[in-house]
This record gives sequence, C-alpha cells and structure tokens, in this order.
Amino acid sequence: MSQSLLEALAATVGARHVLTAAADIEPYCTDWRRQYRTHAECVVRPASTAEVAAVVRACAHEGVAVVPQGGNTGLCGGSVPTGTTREVVVSLARLNRIRDIDALDDTLTAEAGCVLAQVQEAARTANRSFPVSLAAEGSCQIGGILSTNAGGVNVLRYGNARDQVLGLEVVLPDGRTWNGLRPLRKDNTGYDLKQLFLGAEGTLGIITAAVLRLRPRPAAAVTAWVAVASPAAAVRLLAALRSPLGEAISAFELISRRSLEAVLRHSPQTRDPLDAVHPWYVLAQFEDAGEFAALCGRVESALMAASQREELRDAAIAASEAQAAAFWRIRETIPEAQFANVKHDIAVAVSRVPDLIERVEAELARAFPGARSYIFGHVGDGNLHYNIGMDDAAANAALMKGREALNRLVFDATAALGGSFSAEHGIGQLRREELARRKTPIELELMRALKRALDPRGTLNPGKVV
Repeated sequence: MSQSLLEALAATVGARHVLTAAADIEPYCTDWRRQYRTHAECVVRPASTAEVAAVVRACAHEGVAVVPQGGNTGLCGGSVPTGTTREVVVSLARLNRIRDIDALDDTLTAEAGCVLAQVQEAARTANRSFPVSLAAEGSCQIGGILSTNAGGVNVLRYGNARDQVLGLEVVLPDGRTWNGLRPLRKDNTGYDLKQLFLGAEGTLGIITAAVLRLRPRPAAAVTAWVAVASPAAAVRLLAALRSPLGEAISAFELISRRSLEAVLRHSPQTRDPLDAVHPWYVLAQFEDAGEFAALCGRVESALMAASQREELRDAAIAASEAQAAAFWRIRETIPEAQFANVKHDIAVAVSRVPDLIERVEAELARAFPGARSYIFGHVGDGNLHYNIGMDDAAANAALMKGREALNRLVFDATAALGGSFSAEHGIGQLRREELARRKTPIELELMRALKRALDPRGTLNPGKVV
C-alpha cells in the first residue's frame, strides 16, 4: 500500500491499530466457514465514529476499497475482502461502548462493535430484554447483525433485526457521517433512511451505532422438547398452540432426527432429551410476564391436549434452567456438528414448509443418490437451514465442489413455492450470482441505482450483494 495512506491511517487510529503483517491480517481475511481466503492491504481498527469517518475519507482519497467487518461470523463471505481490488478491512471491534440505556423509553444505544451477548446483558441490568438471539451471540457484533438483518430464534414473536432498530449512525462512502440516532417510534418526515442500511451488508454505508428497542423482560420462560411425526405435524402443532398460548410462543424450532444425531456424535456428553427415537422434533420456548408455575401449567395443558389429538408423539418440559440450556445447546450445536456440507438458508410461507421438504427430498433422491439432509431452523417463521452432505468424506468433498447443481435444485424448489433463497444469512459473495438470477430486472435496477447514488465509485464493500 502507499506510504501516504499508511501514514494517514496510523495518524488516525494509532500505528498499533494498523495491521500490515500477513499473520496479523489473515484472520480478518478468512471467513468463518473458511470458504474465502484472500488478502487485504491492511486491517484498520478505529475506536470511534470520527476515526471510522477519517479512515473512510483517507481510503476514498486514495481510491482504495473499504471492507467493514464486525465479528466475522457470517456464512456468505460478506465481511471479508474479495481479493480482486485494493482493499482495506475496517474492523469495528473497538467501537464497543453502550452509549445509553433509557428504561423509560425502552431503548439502548450501542456502538457497532458491541457483541450481542454484551447488549443482552446490558438490557438485563435495566430489567429489560433485547430479544435477538443467535448461536453466535458470544462473538457476533451489533453492526454485523444489523447490516445483514439477522434473524435468530425469536423472529416468530419479535421480528428480524431491523424490527429492533429505531435509529442509526452511519458513515457514508465519502466519509461523511449521518447521525440518525433518534429514539422515536413515529417519525413520518420523508424517507425512512435507516432502512437503506439495514440488511445492505455494508455496501451503502458503515453502521457505527444504533438505537435499539428493548422489551419487557419475561418473568417466566418455559422450554419444551417435543417429538412430532413430520414437518406437517410440526406446522399443525404451531397452529394448535396459538389459541391457548398466543404471543407467549417466542421460538418454535424444527429439528430433524439426523441433525440431532449429528450433535450426539459431535458432543458425546449431550443427552437425547427423550427415551425413544422420533423422526422430527420441535424445540419451543414460551415466555410471558406472569409466574413460572402458571405458564408451565398452560404449556403442559396445551401440549396434553395436542397429544390427545395425536398432534405430537412425546414431549419433555425443562424442569430447570440448566435443562432448558441443555435443550438449546443441542440446537446451537447443530451448525458446527455438520460443518462441512452444502448449506442453504431458505424460507417459504409457514404452511408450505412441509411441501418444500417433500419436494427437495424427492429431487435429492433422484439427482443425488446418497445425499443426506440435515434440516433444522425456524419453522415458526418459515425459515429452514437445509444442509446437505454425504456420509463418505470423498463423496462429500465432490458434492461441495459441484454444489452449483445442488443449489439450483434447492432454490428452484423454494422459488416454485414462492420462497426466498436467502432468509437471514444475506447475500455476500456466496449468493451474489443467485441474486442476479432470481431478482426481477426492475428489482435489480432499483438496487443498482441505490448503490450508484450512495457509492458511485463502488469502494464500499465491493463485490458483495450487487
């Protein structure tokens, strides 16, 4: 890189926060799944919004692209360089302050580098809850969560990440800063600018802080592990539980037997929650403001009634917080328990989840004999993580190399049911060509027009999304 840019960056953030050695840069240039290993001219670690803005201005002056990075836990290569142009990684990890908590407004203002678990804990200290919950919550950062519009297990009740945001602070591609950190629930004064940056994966601006909505902290939480005969039975069970439990249903996760077995092999200390083997399971969470005993009684009654209608096969309600955590640990371990396979993050209407699984499984048996599906995810909002691999390591490696045909099979089946090929993981590099293939011409035209308007030189997270 040019000496003038190196000196400008060092003057802004301090020399020790400009990483240039290959060994220091490498972790920032490799994605979580190790699908992308590239190179950047350097990694810069600013500690304030003003420093981020100065770094972006310096890079813009030199015509060097900027790749914003949070916890680097994404699955689509959206937070690492492409290696196709001059790029500087801007790590936001040092922007990690909780700026404000207002229990009267039910808001929390956090900088982009705050880890999700840190925000959750800050909310708890104010006797509130921040309801976004992900398996990577110990390492993923708020800026990345908002830039990808992450989902998680509580979307059913609270919505995606964008639904938790009232205001943003954003550094634009030319280094100017837009301060939209307003805690207003109502602000009908023109375009809702924050929505441009939520889910844009850092291609339109760098989110440096956000005003987040807090929710009442549930006084009671009940976790249940439920065996069902099929995905269709799981969907019917969700509908049946809505009448007696309503908004108390905060999470409703579908887990295939094969996914559970992968966890049992990967973590031998894990116990199967039920004595008998069943083909499918639901992990459900129920929360409300009442007493635990009352909520537990309602859940038991609702599950008993569903059992009498043969809508479930068996169920175990967690008897302690430790047991509830053990149930959730199974769900959170599934991704790493079957790490090396072809992963899909797809969504259809909840009622069409059974049709989707039936279609894909039939097509897999025809086109990819021996393929094994690991199906799990947020059936309560129609989002499945549909991962496919082979038992044999060599066959699995071949499947990974030839995954384009497999992707097409899964995405075609999803599209035929009116679904989305990317529900919550974003586009990044991995799904960029698929987006170009699946979006309508007018949608692509509008997206490119936004990119040109905000980033005419294309220097902000190039090669991602569009």
